[in-house]
Amino acid sequence: MYYNYEDLCSRPFITADSNIPQNLLHLSHSFGYDCGRRGNLQLLDEHTLVFIAGNLLILLDVHTKEQRYIRSSSGGGIGAIMTHPSKQYFTVAEKGHQPNIIIYEYPSLRPYRILRGGTGSTYSYVDFNRDGSLLASVGGAPDYMLTLWDWRQEQVTLCNKAFSQDVYRVTFSPDCVGQLTTSGTGHIRFWKMANTFTGLKLQGLLGSFGKTTVTDIEGYVELPDGKVVSGSEWGNMLLWEGGLIKVEICRKGRRTCHSGTIYQFNLDEGELMTVGSDGVVRSWNLETIDTADAVDDSGLFEIEPMNEITVGRNVSLYSMVKSSIPETSIWFAQDSKGSIWKLDLSFSNITQDPKCLFSFHAGAIQGMDVSESSHLMATTALDSSVRVFDFLSKKELTMSRFKQGGTTLTWASDMLNSAGGLLVVGFDDGVVRLLELYNPKSLHTVAGRTHSGDAELRLRQALKPHNAPVTAIAYERNRKIMATGSTDNTVFFFTVGERYEPVGFVTVPGPVQGLEWSPQSHVKNTLLIFCQNGHVVEVQCPDPGAQTGGNTFQLSGLPTMHFCFSSIKSRIKRDAEIALRQARKEKKKKEREERLKKLLEQKPDATDEELQEKEQEEDEEEVELPPLYIPSRPSPLQCGFYSTPGSFWLSMGGYDSGYLYHCKFSEQQSEDPLERKDEPFFFIPVHGTDHNPILTITFNSSRQLLLCGMEDGSIRVYPVQASDHQLSSMQAYWALSVHDNQYGHVWHIRFSFDDMFVLTAGADGNIFSFSCLPEEELQKAMQLKHAKVPSPRVGLEMEKAAQDIEDPSAYSIETAKQKLELDRMHKEAEERKQERRKKLAELQSRFQALLEQNLSLPEHIRLHRSEFELDPRFHEEIERQTEERVMEVRKELSWEEEKHRIGLNKLQTMFWESVVQDTVTVYAFKSGHKISNYRLLALPAIQMHQHQHGTAASKSVPMEQEHWQNKSQPGKEVSNISPVQDELVTDSVMQSGRMQSVSQKLGSREAEKLRKAAEKAEKARAMIEKRKKDWAELYASKPSEDYEDPKDVEAIRMAKEKMGDFKLKSAKDFTVPEHLRMNVEKKRVQLVELEKKIFEKKSEMNSRVMALRDSKVEIVSQLHAKVEQLQAIQQQLPPEKRHPLPAVPVLMPEEIPERKHRYTRATLERYATLRVKMASTGLDEQQNGENILELLEQETQHTHTEAQNTHMEDESVETQSQKQEEELTELEKEMREVEETRNLYQQDKLLKQMEEEVWRFDAELRVLRHEKQELDVYMKMADLRHVTLFEELLLLKEFEKREDILQERLTTYIQEEQEIRAKMHECKKQMELKKRDILRLQGKEKTLTATFQASLGENNKFEEFLTRVFKKKIKRTKKKETHGGEDDEDDSDEDSDEDSDRDNDEDYDDSETGAPLDDSVCPPNCDPELFDNTLRLREHRLDVEEQLQEGIKSLDSLKKECDTLAKKEKIVQNNRKAAEGDLELINREKQQRLNEVDVVVPLRLHQIEYVNNGLLPGKLDSALILNTADLQHLQKRIKELQEEKTEQRELYKHAKQQHVQLRHDLKDMEAKIMESEVRCEQLMLMKFGKLVELKVLQTLSGNRKVEEMRHEVRERDAKNTQELKHWEAKVAEAREALTEVMKQNTERLRKMNSLLSQKKALDDQLNSKQRKTVGQFQGRLVEKQELQRLQQLVAVQAQDIEALSNEIHALSRKDGHILPPLEPVPPPIPAPPHRHTASNSGVHRKLNLSSKAVK
Repeated sequence: MYYNYEDLCSRPFITADSNIPQNLLHLSHSFGYDCGRRGNLQLLDEHTLVFIAGNLLILLDVHTKEQRYIRSSSGGGIGAIMTHPSKQYFTVAEKGHQPNIIIYEYPSLRPYRILRGGTGSTYSYVDFNRDGSLLASVGGAPDYMLTLWDWRQEQVTLCNKAFSQDVYRVTFSPDCVGQLTTSGTGHIRFWKMANTFTGLKLQGLLGSFGKTTVTDIEGYVELPDGKVVSGSEWGNMLLWEGGLIKVEICRKGRRTCHSGTIYQFNLDEGELMTVGSDGVVRSWNLETIDTADAVDDSGLFEIEPMNEITVGRNVSLYSMVKSSIPETSIWFAQDSKGSIWKLDLSFSNITQDPKCLFSFHAGAIQGMDVSESSHLMATTALDSSVRVFDFLSKKELTMSRFKQGGTTLTWASDMLNSAGGLLVVGFDDGVVRLLELYNPKSLHTVAGRTHSGDAELRLRQALKPHNAPVTAIAYERNRKIMATGSTDNTVFFFTVGERYEPVGFVTVPGPVQGLEWSPQSHVKNTLLIFCQNGHVVEVQCPDPGAQTGGNTFQLSGLPTMHFCFSSIKSRIKRDAEIALRQARKEKKKKEREERLKKLLEQKPDATDEELQEKEQEEDEEEVELPPLYIPSRPSPLQCGFYSTPGSFWLSMGGYDSGYLYHCKFSEQQSEDPLERKDEPFFFIPVHGTDHNPILTITFNSSRQLLLCGMEDGSIRVYPVQASDHQLSSMQAYWALSVHDNQYGHVWHIRFSFDDMFVLTAGADGNIFSFSCLPEEELQKAMQLKHAKVPSPRVGLEMEKAAQDIEDPSAYSIETAKQKLELDRMHKEAEERKQERRKKLAELQSRFQALLEQNLSLPEHIRLHRSEFELDPRFHEEIERQTEERVMEVRKELSWEEEKHRIGLNKLQTMFWESVVQDTVTVYAFKSGHKISNYRLLALPAIQMHQHQHGTAASKSVPMEQEHWQNKSQPGKEVSNISPVQDELVTDSVMQSGRMQSVSQKLGSREAEKLRKAAEKAEKARAMIEKRKKDWAELYASKPSEDYEDPKDVEAIRMAKEKMGDFKLKSAKDFTVPEHLRMNVEKKRVQLVELEKKIFEKKSEMNSRVMALRDSKVEIVSQLHAKVEQLQAIQQQLPPEKRHPLPAVPVLMPEEIPERKHRYTRATLERYATLRVKMASTGLDEQQNGENILELLEQETQHTHTEAQNTHMEDESVETQSQKQEEELTELEKEMREVEETRNLYQQDKLLKQMEEEVWRFDAELRVLRHEKQELDVYMKMADLRHVTLFEELLLLKEFEKREDILQERLTTYIQEEQEIRAKMHECKKQMELKKRDILRLQGKEKTLTATFQASLGENNKFEEFLTRVFKKKIKRTKKKETHGGEDDEDDSDEDSDEDSDRDNDEDYDDSETGAPLDDSVCPPNCDPELFDNTLRLREHRLDVEEQLQEGIKSLDSLKKECDTLAKKEKIVQNNRKAAEGDLELINREKQQRLNEVDVVVPLRLHQIEYVNNGLLPGKLDSALILNTADLQHLQKRIKELQEEKTEQRELYKHAKQQHVQLRHDLKDMEAKIMESEVRCEQLMLMKFGKLVELKVLQTLSGNRKVEEMRHEVRERDAKNTQELKHWEAKVAEAREALTEVMKQNTERLRKMNSLLSQKKALDDQLNSKQRKTVGQFQGRLVEKQELQRLQQLVAVQAQDIEALSNEIHALSRKDGHILPPLEPVPPPIPAPPHRHTASNSGVHRKLNLSSKAVK
């Protein structure tokens, strides 16, 4: 079955009753390609490509470049296309209202199948499954419907909403049947066709991005194992599994797989190929990607592509299709930059280079124009290209590319260029380029250059009048002025000639939308400027020769008219509504008059009031008129054109679309243009344009056809009259959908110069040419098959290339002129400054000459300097200005000053403040020994902080350790679910349902008894609770089966740590204990601890050295004092007895380094002097500074030595200058000798003390030096240890990131496991509560049933009926809250299922009895109160059943949730174990790497005991280093372990014996417990008759309500007993009276019997006499009658016997109910003859007795 294409394809719309032919325009060719549409390239066979172009499907032959076209059937455009796997069919999914999917057969192109109703407005993608039996389609906004089709049967298989945002793709899985995938804006979804109890359904799983940034997914591919690989916006691949991202795939070094979005994936021969927006196709190893997994917490997996091919530099691939030739590697690619490529993806040595088959504009066409003399068309777009087409021969002639995108284009008139080949193109950066089109074959060959091609474009001139995109270019009617408009609100004018020269520009109130010069018919030569914001400006043409030489090109004197559009659409609609209402009123008025006339004819006597009532009944309330509305944001102006001078037509967009507005400029132009509000004076409604405005308008050369380009991509043709400026003839029109209806706005539409062709260009990138004649007639009418290309100008080949403007930031013409003027002004100002400086220099030289001349004069005539000052205020002013300048300079230099100050502080902080103690060297006085302290740096603050907190960090227990500790003690987890004893309490409704309710208060005695029972029960309950608590504590303290003694656990742990694992750390299977595991933090703590110890040791030694230095300083000062004393003593001694003075030691600079930083002003002055001297040496500044500091130190030391020598010389001179001894007496001599002896002693003593002090100091120095040497050895060892720790720290840092990630992962898993356990615990708790609720409800249900049975009582004849009413299931309305559409659907399904179940139940109930049960009416003779009570009980029973069902459902859901949590727990446990394993591997690897770190251990030879045959081996690689103390400890430990082993064996033997004894005791105790239980049960059976729970008995307290009821029963029993006795007495009296009466009656009967006997005797005698007299023949007849009567009597008695038997049988039953006899009482027996009277009376007595028995 095939459809007819002519019946399906869309046709042009033609106004009814018009003479416009249907074939007004014929499609000639398509020059564009919608390269930005997804998947817009398919392959039908090896040489035919198919793609969408607006409302057309184009079949393009790759070799011949011929095109075939298929129009859309809806006229709303085409959404998506796809080819069948067999290539015999292809699918066209359309757009529009309720669009169809049409499947065409290929190559016949006949419509084969039509699929209807898949979406509401548009299809975005379609795809066939692998065998082509199913078709999947996905719709666009607003429904986004995913539909699966059995396309051959034209039926929908499944459908579901795909997502709530745009869906880009849908595909079937090629390997997994029944699986689909969709992707789009911020989502990917995995679908599965699943069989449910209601049938086949689509189930979708939305992909969760997790930690990955949410991205739009353009491309993906399904792997054979069900995984999915998708792309991302940043260029990486995402591997999906189970709805989650398993891993993100990137290249090595975390480079992205592509530089941009990945648009397509393909599986080809075991390789995964990716197509990216960067123009690169890469192939990847599929197996590696399929098994990829993240190695760290970043979630990335790095891989390099196997092969790649770069198509081009400016290429952005969008999709690819493979050639249909078997075993080929040729692909055809869609380039979003406007090309179709042919790619060879064989990746071999003979791979062909990418080949561009076709090239088009990329994106919207911004500018288009046609030649005035040839069938040529030029276009430009934002892809920076300008193209020229020959639409007669249907081919592209030439193309030129520039740096910026084109925005507008105008083909200059033939008047400007005789050849007609000048194009003016405006660009995005404000540049206007003049391009010459010529035929290169007509050029002369220059320097061997050859020209190929049919046409070429050459730059003639480049101008930049604007700083924003150029939007319009127009030539003045005389072709002397060119105007350009831009979005920078300016219009620039140029003179036209060999070179275009700027005239000037004007500013307008908004961005320029279009320009139109006045036609020749107008008197004034004006330019109409249309602005996008609704402003229209008319400017008079500027005079080309009136250019001024000012500093700007702005034209200020041009006459200008302004118009600002103000909305009148709401008023138009309001007026139309008023007119419509007025017409309706007139019509109603006429109808009313006719009705009144008829009413008067029918009722001539009708009053006016009746007529008015009739009118009021017919009157209707009028709806309020629509309000006037003016949009806050002005509607955009789309296009316009001149009508008459001063008048013009406008087409508006936005709110004001739907009309063409005729406007004119107001005569009052004094108002601000921005504040103007002008209204059109006339308008024309345009059909169907309320939301589809006209974007462009053009006329043919005769102005008889008006072409309109519409926003919805259609074109319209209006026949008009040439002189109709009012457009009154614009009525009928011809319309055809051409471009895309959503985004294919028709911005440009043109007639060819001969009006034979119509050309359109739209925002969808498509360019169409239409001919006004059919193809056959057109070929006959056209003499040429190719358009004529203009010939080049003479000498063109010799001209130099014009200079282009390539820099987007280049100055515009106006900016360049202003810059030139500014430069000129700067230059003039600088020249004036130079002239003034020159004059000032001349004056200064003249003044200096006068000063010199004044100095040469004699002093008496010489002028003082102050006399040269004309006014002292000048000098004060200069000083003030100088001070201000100094302050200003200081302010300017304050930043530099602060910079140097901060730099000095930083240097001091770095090199001085960080030094705790500098090196100090202490020298001995005589021995030549010296000792130096350690140069000690301060510990960093961060290390001190780490040291303070390191212990706490090292002692912190990891979370996983706590986890295992908690896990090892499961018995300690005590459920917090306390058992709840639910009491079944009768509901108030049940109580109200009872037939009788009695409530009485108890007496004091009973109340007291009840209170004591309650107290006793409360005590028992408390005792039970206490016992239960004790038992719980006992059981809680009971160790579990795997319980281990903590002491044993600790001992085992210690054993494992110390001796459990004898493997060396270098072993591959060595497991690092938890407490020995090392990380960066612990190692850093060790390092800080070591540094602190080193610091403390060095500080201690430094303090001792400094103390020694201080003692030397003190000794030196003491020596100086003693030398002075010695000098004073020696002055009293003769020279020959004086000992030489010892040399006083001097402190070396190394001993007092802190004095280096002490300086005085004299030192600074000396430093400045030396610096000036050293500056002449030519050394650099740093070297000069070092030399100056050395000179200063030498001078200071030399000065100190000279001062000491000078002092000693002075003292010796004073000693030598003593006066000669005078003659003394003997006493004086003796006294002098005594003084001399004392002085000699003092001299010797002082010398000895000085020598001792020096010797003692040297001895202390040597001892301290020896200790420091030992400390140096330890410090070297510590330094080696520090180096080792630092190497280990660096090594650990390499593992830190991986270990932290694994540790964080492990912590996460542990937290998840704990959370899951908590949820499971909570879930089990809720399950326990639900179970108890269910038990309570079941008990409540039983109570309701018991209450109902109790209400019936015994022997109720309506028991069966009421039981059926009570058990009947009825429909009940559920009160539900709506939670959304989907929930409502699900709820409705569930409700329907429940209703069906209830209906089935009702049918079942009815089927039991065979007749429907009417429970709405109480049956007769039934107690209404009992019936109502039954209904109430039934309602509450149903409530309980509903609650019970809900509880069971909740319990089931909780069970499912618990099962799900259990599964999750297993998964998390597996993940945790895997993470623990990974962490263990990391620790092993880390330990192995740590083992490779070299450790330096200095040894002496006697410490080496590793010998081989008595010799020391050459290598000690296999030796083990042990500390001697450790070795001795190990040897000692061996003996201790042997002793411990013996002790443990003894303990084990004793424990084993104890265990056997405890087992026997346990068996005995269990036997006793069993005996006690049996005895307890026997006692219970003996006492209670059944097994009861002792706890319940003990806690059983008196129930007040029960006691009240019992008391009431007792009272009623007593009352009934009294009443019964009273009635028994009455009965006894009645019986006595009855006996007396019976006696009387018996006596009377006896008398009556005797009388009757007598009468009978008389009768017998009389009868015998009669018989004798009458005859003997009647005797036999009487006997026969008597026999019949007796037979009847026997039958009656048999019936009575049977009735009595039935009654006896009924009375013998427990629940019997006596009913009246079913058979009627037999009729009275006719009176027998008199001779049978006695027998009849006996029968009557018998009947009476039987009736009494029955009563």
